[in-house]
Amino acid sequence: MTIESSPAATSVPSTRAHALRGLCAGAVHLPGDPGYDEARMPWNVAVDQRPAAVAYPANADEVADVVRAAADAGLRVAPQGTGHNAGPLGDLSRTVLLRTSAMTGVDIDPERRIARVEAGVLWLDVVEAAAAYGLAALHGSSPDVGVVGYTLGGGMGWYARRHGLAANHVTAVELVLGDGSQVRATADEHPDLFWAVRGGGGNFGVVTALELRLFPIESAYAGMLMWDQAHAERVLRTWVAWTETAPESVTTSFRMLNLPPLPELPPFLRGRQLVVIDGAVLTDDDETGAGVIAELRALEPELDSFARVPAAALSRLHMDPEGPTPGVSNSSVLADLPEPAIESFLALTGPGSGSSLLSAELRQLGGALSRPAEGGGAMSMVDGRFVLFGVAVAMTPELGEKGHADATALVDAMTSYAAGGAYLNFAEAPVDVSRSFAADAWARLKGIRSAADPDGVLQANHRIPRLYENGLPSA
Repeated sequence: MTIESSPAATSVPSTRAHALRGLCAGAVHLPGDPGYDEARMPWNVAVDQRPAAVAYPANADEVADVVRAAADAGLRVAPQGTGHNAGPLGDLSRTVLLRTSAMTGVDIDPERRIARVEAGVLWLDVVEAAAAYGLAALHGSSPDVGVVGYTLGGGMGWYARRHGLAANHVTAVELVLGDGSQVRATADEHPDLFWAVRGGGGNFGVVTALELRLFPIESAYAGMLMWDQAHAERVLRTWVAWTETAPESVTTSFRMLNLPPLPELPPFLRGRQLVVIDGAVLTDDDETGAGVIAELRALEPELDSFARVPAAALSRLHMDPEGPTPGVSNSSVLADLPEPAIESFLALTGPGSGSSLLSAELRQLGGALSRPAEGGGAMSMVDGRFVLFGVAVAMTPELGEKGHADATALVDAMTSYAAGGAYLNFAEAPVDVSRSFAADAWARLKGIRSAADPDGVLQANHRIPRLYENGLPSA
């Protein structure tokens, strides 16, 4: 399955995009240029995005130049770091894809426990830089996800139940608005914009840098427990019950994995159907950490790697694929997982199901995630017990179609237990974005979008409309 983001042939008159030729020291690619196909490719290579042009600015001034030139040419601008969540962007035939990968500055202030991170930085770079000072950032489960996109969409990682969403630990945002002006938004400067960006994504400006809080975390008691899928039923039921009373110091994930018979996998994983629980306990005491997961360990996993782990190593704990990968997925936030839901989950993902999903995952919510963050942004919490995420590798169109169908069937089977709107970082296809926010927050977001981008120059993967579009009130 190929996810089309625009028509097969770019329909914008080439003269419009040619106006950008001299920008970014020549790092602008148009359809037909030798570097265009490589430049337009997102991390999720199942998404076939075909923009009017691709620009690689090296700094905020060049970003502003691209935004102004695109607007003058009647084009929109879609900022993109890695393109992990490129699927919902939609038609790019009249859009300049602004790739931020050349903006890679990372500055750590160990005294203030703040990291300033430019728009193209990947999480691994921040994690390693902070670790040199005994500090940790609220990174996700993949080392090659972009910091900015992850954070603007909420940001949920191994420290989430203790510290909440990464978006609510942003202290400053530097961005270019739809008219090309550059602003710095904080709790005191442009506070509405500061609120909106933290959870509202890239709808309000092209973020050129973030400042993030760091935490004095040098290590955690972390690892994974693994069983054959023959044990899936008892492991899942035990884990779900365990999450009801687990302390906020621990964040875990449950996965049903169907691993392909790839030669690069270790023999004991190759072609296996497995159950994996991985996670991290924020404690300096190994005995305390072992006590937290004792009930899960009692299920006698065939592999148990929980131990004292340096904080920097947690970015690879989940074993997410690194490098461009074709994927299709679906997701939902679940209010609960009662017995009928457990039975449906097992029937659709377990032994004998015929599922094509590489991973059917339940991420543990609660703790700090369930409480509105003090001074938080537009997404200050996630109301639910679990995030459900099913993903398949789409190496061929046929595998993509099958994977999409299986992921959708899993989500549809859980509709009765859904908490409401999607967690947008896991929504890799278009969704009703308004359902992810309270009604008053949605109205406020649209008003801020109208002020920051009155002409609709910016294009984000999860679109928040302006108050009035084409002269009519927006939904």
